[in-house]
Amino acid sequence: MTEIPHLLVHEHQDSVGVIVIEGLEAGTDMLVCVTHDDPAESAKGNSVFRLTAGMSAPIGHKIALKDLKKGDTVFKYGEDIGIITADVKKGDHVHTHNCKTKRW
Repeated sequence: MTEIPHLLVHEHQDSVGVIVIEGLEAGTDMLVCVTHDDPAESAKGNSVFRLTAGMSAPIGHKIALKDLKKGDTVFKYGEDIGIITADVKKGDHVHTHNCKTKRW
């Protein structure tokens, strides 16, 4: 792969990916890489896919990989990291304005 990924996803079951470039702009056709694939998944070509950024967002923040509804659990790195507090469209920024921890 010669193109630099925009978004990294750990598990296919994750609902968000992490932005790994500076200055992600709305409308960007992002290259998304699944980092924890087994060889069988990689051979099927499921290790990379494209997703359009619905919003601009900073490096290190999350992007929704699918439409998320208020009350949905957020999965990142294969782990439950919180709950969606407002509906989020696929490709949109996920952060404190629409996601919170379940701890408090």
